[in-house]
Amino acid sequence: MTGQAGTFSQKRAAPLLRGLYERCAFGAALAVFGVGGLIYTVVGPILYLVLPRRIGAALGQWVMMGLFRFFVGLLHLLDLARCDLRALDALRDGPPVVIAPNHPTYLDALLIVSRLPRAACVMKSEILRNPFLGGGARLAGYIPGDAPKDMMRKAVAALRAGQHVIFFPEGTRTVQAPVNAFKTGFAPIARLAGVPVQTVIIQTDTHYMRKGWPLLRMPEFPLVYRVRLGKRFAPRDDSKALVADVEAYFRAELARTTRDDD
Repeated sequence: MTGQAGTFSQKRAAPLLRGLYERCAFGAALAVFGVGGLIYTVVGPILYLVLPRRIGAALGQWVMMGLFRFFVGLLHLLDLARCDLRALDALRDGPPVVIAPNHPTYLDALLIVSRLPRAACVMKSEILRNPFLGGGARLAGYIPGDAPKDMMRKAVAALRAGQHVIFFPEGTRTVQAPVNAFKTGFAPIARLAGVPVQTVIIQTDTHYMRKGWPLLRMPEFPLVYRVRLGKRFAPRDDSKALVADVEAYFRAELARTTRDDD
């Protein structure tokens, strides 16, 4: 009886210990990311002022990739996440494209950038003012999306300079599955730059950092993400038709993926 009681106690203790470990590891990972981001935000504006813009953007994008890759690796090491991002490596040394992913969580841009050393991300201006990301994002030449004409001009220039441009067609994280109604900006960018639109499918079973989920709220671990390349669309003169086709593709592909997982 004593042995059975001891085994029962151990079984009850194991989840508690795992939960305590996850809470501590989660806090440590966020602290490491925050400190790294703050340091880069301080250093980034200095480099922005002293380096030629082309060199500064290349350095900034490489550092952003390194910082994000380190964070993803840390989550793996701590057994907090399992991310399969290998499909993105096929884009690493390829010609510039507009990368158009779906957007289930706040971590999506981080995951994609962690594999690509030369990528400019179109983002909300408020992120460029973020104390953890703003300075580094400006150095990297990330593009504020609030002024459409200026955004398109800068995105086309980045593509012509040999960079990929990451553009989330939903505009914000998904609130109406499988995807929100698409914004049109990526299609004229592809047309003006003469580059294709590469769709990227992000699959995850976690609710962490979805719309409305606070940063510090504990999720269930491990976080599981799989990223794969979808269909590549040629640029078109009819931007609205391209947007409609890409949105229809995402809806069909994500519906099919959901059926396969079930």
